[in-house]
Amino acid sequence: MREKVILVCEECLSRNYQTTKNPQKNTTRLEFKKFCPVCNKYTIHKETR
Repeated sequence: MREKVILVCEECLSRNYQTTKNPQKNTTRLEFKKFCPVCNKYTIHKETR
């Protein structure tokens, strides 16, 4: 079953996005380059625990 995960900006630590992942297939933390409205630029967003 897929689980919900929250993505956090690396620079300002704001929680901007949420997505889902399959923990059986993807055991590592997700990492995307997405737009942060607080920083007003594209930054790396990582999955929180």
